[in-house]
Parts: sequence; structure tokens; C-alpha cells
Amino acid sequence: MLANSLIELDRAHLIHPVASYRGHERQGVRVLKSARGARVMEANGHELVDGFAGLWCVNAGYGHESIVEAATRQLRELPYATGYFDLGSEPAIRLASELAERAPGNINRVYFTLGGSDAVDSTIRFVRYYWQAKGKPARDQFISIQQGYHGSSTVGAGLTALPAFHAGFGVPLDWQHKIPSPYPYRNAVGSDEAVIIANSLSILRAKIEEIGADRVAAFYAEPIQGSGGVIVPPKGWIKAIRELCSEYGILFIADEVITGFGRTGPLFACEDDGIVPDMMTIAKGLTSGYVPMGAVLMADHVYDTIADGAGDAAVGHGFTYSAHPVSAAVALEVLKLYEGGLLENGRKAGERLRSGLESLSDHPLVGDIRGRGMLYGVELVTDKARKTPLPTSAMPARRIFDRAWDNGLVIRAFPQGVLGYAPPLCCTSSDIDDIVERTHKTLDQTLEDPDIRKVID
Repeated sequence: MLANSLIELDRAHLIHPVASYRGHERQGVRVLKSARGARVMEANGHELVDGFAGLWCVNAGYGHESIVEAATRQLRELPYATGYFDLGSEPAIRLASELAERAPGNINRVYFTLGGSDAVDSTIRFVRYYWQAKGKPARDQFISIQQGYHGSSTVGAGLTALPAFHAGFGVPLDWQHKIPSPYPYRNAVGSDEAVIIANSLSILRAKIEEIGADRVAAFYAEPIQGSGGVIVPPKGWIKAIRELCSEYGILFIADEVITGFGRTGPLFACEDDGIVPDMMTIAKGLTSGYVPMGAVLMADHVYDTIADGAGDAAVGHGFTYSAHPVSAAVALEVLKLYEGGLLENGRKAGERLRSGLESLSDHPLVGDIRGRGMLYGVELVTDKARKTPLPTSAMPARRIFDRAWDNGLVIRAFPQGVLGYAPPLCCTSSDIDDIVERTHKTLDQTLEDPDIRKVID
């Protein structure tokens, strides 16, 4: 009865993110009741292994008492402290220091936000201010990548290059430009990595020249494109793109909202890629989703330019909940857990996940398997030779998600027929094996979908 009551209350009042509003009203909510480790429990008692860590964010896994204790201590001692008026709190100050110590290169400054979307928004404001301070206000054009995701705020959604985030919202704006994704599985120039890198460099250089080299302010990239379908660029791609941006004096912003905090193996994916961006955005795994928090990590030269440009005047950008002491206390504890064994466990679990998913490569629907660490995508097709996507009539996002859910597995099913995996770093061998086994069962059921059989047969 309680579950039914909640379903009706949800249907009547709660607006869900990135949902078909009418479709959700018909479908009804699935109410989650509890969670522990890598497992979540529905209110009706249905247990599932969470192969997506909530929304790519519960990297540490559920139910860590030390995180709860850290939050509780801070709530009792100092539940709120503004960063305005030159005020601060010990957890936020210490967290900024810990992050700066671990960030690549000369990234030593930290601005805290509430999540990833407002972290991206903050970078846009900082980039604008930077070029104003440099005496080059005409540098006001931004470039990002097709199938990239940089949040769903108004300006961030314009940098995002996914149709659902544009339709009906009047974005992208005219100063937001795109270049094609490297997308090795479906790149027009083929799958040769060196050719893909050379082609991307040529396209980016042409785009910069088309806009005007003295007009481009910044370039945005995810080390792995998450919401675009877990697209992994060729090794060396992002480093080559970063170097081209440096050649033109264009600020390079690495969006590590998804890839940070052990998701790809190291604390930050930029470590594996061998790059030092001018700014990084982080969120999600920063607090393992236990409380909201994000951040902009800023290189010294960017901070110094903004600070010198402002002089004694205030830099007019701020949030009420920036550097929230409870969120910072949680993040400090989560960082201890990562470095106390979770990063290492994630690397081992990631190898088991890779091996398990690759064992599915012979399945008739599996076209491509790609990923790194604990971040993987499986692209489904109805014809492997032609790489034919699943038909839209099969409603891949809805039906595959539902099948997996019924099988006791949470995954991300993208509209284009890509399955996304981002399990918690705490996963046991049994958790990973269940993810693979339940994926196999879901694929077999999908193969029997009448809309797919009609295309295959």
C-alpha cells in the first residue's frame, strides 16, 4: 500500500529529470528503498546489482558508515558556512588543498559548485573573464564535440551535443560550435587510430580558422564521452587535440565529471592521457553521490590572470552552497576510501568487467565493446558487417532497460542501442559476474523482440 501511495504521489507532483513527462505518468516510478555495496533494493523487495553506480556517481558504493559518520559530525559541529565575506570552513579548505595536491601539473586552485552542470557553467564565466582580463574580449567563441555532454543548464546544454538537450530550449547559442566525435566504431575515415587523430586535428584546425583564430576562447572535451554512448577516443587523441589548442592559445577544459575518481582507473583520466588542462570540471565521484558537490579545478595561470584583472574588485561569481562544509567533509572521507583500497579494487574489478563483457562479443547483437577501467559501453546492432543500429521501433532505451531491471540489473540503455556500464569501484567478483550474466540474459531476450527479429529475419 505504501509503495502504491508513493507511486501516485510521484505521478501527481514530482518532475523527473530527462524524462518523457507523459510517458513517466503512464509508466509510474520504481521506488528504491535501500542499498549496500553494489546492490540496490526496490521498495517491493526486488534486489538489483547497480551496474551504473546511480548515475555514474556512487563510485565508492553504497552504505559506507564512515561517510555517514563524517557527514553527521560536520552537521553537528558546523552544518553551513558561506564562502562569501572572506569566510570559510576547515573541511572545504582542506578538500581544496587535497584536490590541488592530486590534480595534474599546475592546477592548484579550486572553485566548489553543487554539481557538474554548474561547474561547466562556472568555467564559461571564468573563460569569459579570463579573456576580458587579457584585453581580448573578442575571444568569445566556444568549441565542443558532437555527442559530448557538458550538463543541462542553459549554456552548458549548448556545449552538450545531444538532440534531447537542444530540442525546445533554443540552444546551442550562436557562439557554441561543434566538431565531430572521434567515435572509432563509426568514424567516416575508418578505425585506424592515427588516421582518426589526424582527421580530427584537421577538422579542428579548419573550424578554428573558419571562426577566426583570434575569436576562439575555449575547447571542451570529455576524456571518454559518457552520455554520447561511452565513446573512447584513440590513445593519444586528446593529447593531440590539447596541443593544437595550446598552439592557438585556446583554453582547454577537460570535463571529468564522469571520468574522475577512479572511474577509468586513476584518480583522474587526464593522468592516463598525459595532459594538463587549463581547467577541469569534476563532480559525481567527488562525494560518491552521497551529497551534492562539484568543482572547477583551475591552473595557476588562469587564476592569476583573473585575479590580476580584477585587482581589488570582487569577481562576481558565486553560489550560496559553494564549499559547503558537509559536502566537503563527505568528499574528504570518500577520498580516503578511494586511496585506502577502492581505486585498486576498481582496477581489478574493471579487468574482470572487461573480460566478462568481451566474452559476449560473439552474441548476434553485439557490434562493439569499448571502455576503460570501470566505464564500458556495448553497442548493439542487427547486422555486424553493416553495423546496422537497432530499429527505433524496438525502443532500445526503454525496453532494454526494463528487461535488465526485471533481470536484477541496472544499466544505462541509450536510444541508439548502446548499453552503458559504470559499476561502483567496490564491486566483488560476484557482482561483476552477475552484471555479465544478467546482460547476457537481457541480450537473449532482446534478440527475440519482434521488432528486432523482423529486421534480422
